[in-house]
Amino acid sequence: MNRLANETSPYLQQHKDNPVDWYPWGDEAFARARAEDKPILLSVGYAACHWCHVMAHESFEDPATAELMNELFVNVKVDREERPDVDSIYMEAVQAMSGHGGWPMTVFLTPDGEPFFGGTYFPPEPRMNMPSFGQVCQAVAELWRERRPDVLAQAKNLAGALDQVASALAPAGGERPGLEVVRAARDALAARFDNQYGGFGRAPKFPQPDQVELLLRHHVREGDEVSLARVTMTLDAMASGGIYDHLGGGFHRYSVDQRWLVPHFEKMLYDQALVARAYLHAWQVTGEARYLQVLSETVDYVRRDLRHSEGGFLSSEDADSEGVEGKFYVWSKAEMESVAGADAADAVAWWGVTAAGNFEGSNILHRPVRGDLIRPEPVERARQALFAAREKRVRPGLDDKVLTEWNGLFLATLAEAAAATGRDDWLVDARTAGEFLLRALRRPEDGRWLRSWQGGRARHLAYAGDHAAMVDALTRLAEATGEARWVEAARGTADAMLELFWDDANGGLFTTGSDAERLITRSKDILDNVIPSANGAAAVALHRLGALVGEPRYHDRAEAIVALVAEALRQHPAAFCHLLGAVELGAEPVVEVAVVGDRPDLVGAVQRRWLPQVVLAWGERYPSPLFEGRRDGLAYVCRNYACQAPTGDVDELLAQLAA
Repeated sequence: MNRLANETSPYLQQHKDNPVDWYPWGDEAFARARAEDKPILLSVGYAACHWCHVMAHESFEDPATAELMNELFVNVKVDREERPDVDSIYMEAVQAMSGHGGWPMTVFLTPDGEPFFGGTYFPPEPRMNMPSFGQVCQAVAELWRERRPDVLAQAKNLAGALDQVASALAPAGGERPGLEVVRAARDALAARFDNQYGGFGRAPKFPQPDQVELLLRHHVREGDEVSLARVTMTLDAMASGGIYDHLGGGFHRYSVDQRWLVPHFEKMLYDQALVARAYLHAWQVTGEARYLQVLSETVDYVRRDLRHSEGGFLSSEDADSEGVEGKFYVWSKAEMESVAGADAADAVAWWGVTAAGNFEGSNILHRPVRGDLIRPEPVERARQALFAAREKRVRPGLDDKVLTEWNGLFLATLAEAAAATGRDDWLVDARTAGEFLLRALRRPEDGRWLRSWQGGRARHLAYAGDHAAMVDALTRLAEATGEARWVEAARGTADAMLELFWDDANGGLFTTGSDAERLITRSKDILDNVIPSANGAAAVALHRLGALVGEPRYHDRAEAIVALVAEALRQHPAAFCHLLGAVELGAEPVVEVAVVGDRPDLVGAVQRRWLPQVVLAWGERYPSPLFEGRRDGLAYVCRNYACQAPTGDVDELLAQLAA
């Protein structure tokens, strides 16, 4: 075993038996590189990454390749999910050098950590205009020996460029962006919308829940039926395609084709959190039962297969089982007929199964009639039988670390969904998860949030994204339960986030805390991708928490984030779909609802509807202007520091919210 044997990351553990002399990221590796005058070979990936496994089998498990690596470099392995700070800096460098990025990522660094060459997957033999991994290693080593001044100069230039990118953002001044940038984002999404299969762009196709939610918010605010149609078309196509697990619930990471049919089979916790949230809100807006079904099956997949016994949620399931991508999920027609028995004909027709198959001779289950998702009784019986049979197969590999940010994303969805649907079992799990995160992912001596927990050990200082996700999750847990303890925890997390990560010079949040390891640059996460950016998530969460507790400082910091990216927002609005939620919260007044006393009917009337501009205070009182001087048994609706007449009538409350 190499040094990775003592790591908590399942991805690093996968490489502990490699003949490569791997180091985890840290001072020991860089000290050796300086002492032996060798470059660092940095390899970055994650446990559910299919091509990471391929490169590991082809190169890192090969004794001859490992011998070459050990001779020429100090080799460092990083789990991008545990160390997003390291990953983001060097991914930006690889994209600058090669024009593209992805995982596995291979980057060659000076002993000071400055990158000078990099790429993604390299094959064991030259093919398809790619050099072999061995050739790359030899060429880099020769450059290091023979052209050291050029290498060091390039590394300095690239490191300087990365630092300039990190420090370039500053508030431009001028008028605050308003709803015009939201409309511009809608128009940009419309230009990229796939009118045949839904979603945005062509293959490969990733779920983009923040983009879907922006269109849905726009519909709710302005009655835009075209935006709603794009939302429903996208959600129907995704849930009908093979990217959705029709037997066990949950979504795979992306589709390799335009039709959402053939997925890359890994399942990530963050996808379940954010995609389920989009279906929740679509159900609340449309009332369509099929969206509630997808929400329920996705949430219950996570509760069943990704829930740790202590309450947190695990990171991902692999694409591969028994070394074959997708083997766990696909079916032959004969196997399906054998398992489904008398219901086989209905099941075969429902899921488009054929003898020839649609994926390497087997069938990925999908629904050929798009959006027709509510299963008739024979198909549901078949689903249960097929699911039970599938449970006997060898499962895909499980990444069993608990990540604070991803848990915050799912906890926020779970709490909101529990309140909207009245599912008490979901609410119990949400409470349990919140308690686990507060207990296990904060350092006992000072309450400092940590990033990752596995096997009873929490490691790595949490990042801005972890804090932002937890502020939102704890706030939404307070709104779902009416328990004051969650507001207190949200405030403590928000205060820590602003103390550790805030850029006093220009505004916005750095990725790493002031107490964290110094990397070659200190970057800011501002672009919303498959996960909301740290700054976007923080801006939305701070607006909402500030409205609940009456803290202007939170509102001011949220607005400072908007100001920081104002110019970029105007130029590329669709790159900030989550952060645009903060633009909306600042452009129109947040609607503050306080339900005082024991009135579950009034609370439920608010919770069942998706009201993006609304925050809800109820239950146990906590320090907030929303409770001051209020009488029991009534609901109070306030906007812009002015409140409407208190009411104890549900219909009147809903009328006030609609005004």
